[in-house]
Amino acid sequence: MARRPGRGGVPPEASFSLGGVRRCGDLAGAFPEIEKAVRQLPDDTAVDCELIVWEAGRLAFEHLQQRMHHRGAGAARAAVEFPAHLVAFDLLRVHGSDLTGRPFSERYAALEGLFLEHHLSAPWSLCPTTTDPKQAAAWLADYTAVGIEGLVFRPLASRYVPGGRGWTKYKAWHTTEAIVGAVTGSLRTPTTALLGRYDDSGRLRYTGRTTTLGAAVRHALADRLRAGDADHAWTGRTFRVGWGSREQLSVHLVVPDVVAEVAVDGHSRGGIER
Repeated sequence: MARRPGRGGVPPEASFSLGGVRRCGDLAGAFPEIEKAVRQLPDDTAVDCELIVWEAGRLAFEHLQQRMHHRGAGAARAAVEFPAHLVAFDLLRVHGSDLTGRPFSERYAALEGLFLEHHLSAPWSLCPTTTDPKQAAAWLADYTAVGIEGLVFRPLASRYVPGGRGWTKYKAWHTTEAIVGAVTGSLRTPTTALLGRYDDSGRLRYTGRTTTLGAAVRHALADRLRAGDADHAWTGRTFRVGWGSREQLSVHLVVPDVVAEVAVDGHSRGGIER
């Protein structure tokens, strides 16, 4: 998130973008309430933060993703129905002064000062940080229940390296059981397994796909798989490669009588676990 300096009496331009390996674009038109919030920053300031949407007390990544495609009146309506929030965790530049060469402890202290000085409040939120292991463990237990993956560990003395990764993420995994309803690859050499659970009406509902199976699991699963028939609950259904992807998977339906124990990170979207 950045606010650029104004020129010749023109109001400062507030902008924010989604950056990544495959894409980067200006999202101001899609999130008018966030564009307004960014204008609270002083001129020539850059904040590293996360854009999130809540629904029913949980992170709703699907609504965040859907909102990226709205513009104009559609974006204004979406801002009311599914308002976004900014969780700030690092300060890279303030009033034109580059902070990337300073240790994280100083940058975070400056970020706290920025929040106090400019009275930043919703949709702004300051990401909490601690050096207390007990506090971190409590956060890990509490936050994962609302869809937060885990914690990020960052050395207090670390500098900010553009394009680098000066931190380590710790994900909170838990195990659960699900039924194998289909596989990619082939029945003899399954690559991934598509999983489901029966709902209250007795229908097998899709709940997610595994990562690539290891050799031992692949062989053990292959010995238990049988090809599904036309009565399979997922007959005629299509599956996509991943969240937000339009690419369809080539799958083989199997008799849903194999129960697998899987590890999930607590992040879900529309009932689909990861």
